[in-house]
Amino acid sequence: MADSERVHVEIDGHRLAVSNLEKVMYPMVGFTKAQVIDYYVRIAPVMLPHIADRGITLRRWPDGVTENSFFEKRCPSHRPGWVGTCLGPGDRSGGIEYCRLDSIAALAWTANLAALEIHSPMSRCGAVDSPTMLVFDLDPGEPATIIECAQVAIEINDVLDTVGLQSFPKTSGSKGMQLYVPLNTPHEHDHASDFALAVAQLLEQKLPKLVLSNMTKKLRKGKIFIDWSQNSRHKTTIAPYSLRAKDRPTVSTPLTWDEVADGADGEPLGFEATEVLDRIEEHGDLFAETLTLEQELPVGG
Repeated sequence: MADSERVHVEIDGHRLAVSNLEKVMYPMVGFTKAQVIDYYVRIAPVMLPHIADRGITLRRWPDGVTENSFFEKRCPSHRPGWVGTCLGPGDRSGGIEYCRLDSIAALAWTANLAALEIHSPMSRCGAVDSPTMLVFDLDPGEPATIIECAQVAIEINDVLDTVGLQSFPKTSGSKGMQLYVPLNTPHEHDHASDFALAVAQLLEQKLPKLVLSNMTKKLRKGKIFIDWSQNSRHKTTIAPYSLRAKDRPTVSTPLTWDEVADGADGEPLGFEATEVLDRIEEHGDLFAETLTLEQELPVGG
């Protein structure tokens, strides 16, 4: 690569070389790598608290969203010295060092790698066996859409309310939604998975034409699969405020419950990068409370 294609910038006291800024990452709308980096730099103040102390999995699209991608769990060896790592569960071969994105510069560095998507686990660095939250991942099987996801999210929230638990909704940035239940107290992944499965099965019994708890893909047509298995020690979920590699630069966006109710009635629930930055100005971080709210799952749930 010619030196003229590189631009050196300083972010938070860190010097970073960025390249191919005019490369179009989202061809349908002409959204460039420069705009990807700009989004992540601007969203960093609200995004970083949710990912800074977690082992991050990157999903990279070097040639844009219409070309091939790959997941990268192991933090690249060519990372700058100021990008830290976090020992995580890895795979069956043992733990590996994930990237630890705890600064605006680190987030800009991954954006320059064309890591459009940031995926994070339920646990923090140094405590991979203790999830700080539980997640319900709602996956619609066509022709079901995010409308039905919103309907199921409301049902899940009603169940959680009966046992005194608060949950926080966000779009996946793709077809579905997620509900996060902050814990921030000692828990184990198996307990979280078992509880999420119990809720999924309860709603499957109540709404058999709409809800599915079984992982078998051939059963998912027209239903919302509540993916309770995302609470596994090895799993990651798209992080709050991460871009998604769709036709447009959509974002996994925290929602208000009023918006979820409107979505259940058919109001659009898709937000792109510029809209999300505007939402921050209006709402602040709707997920802020997930960082501090302490809750305990029912024993035996």
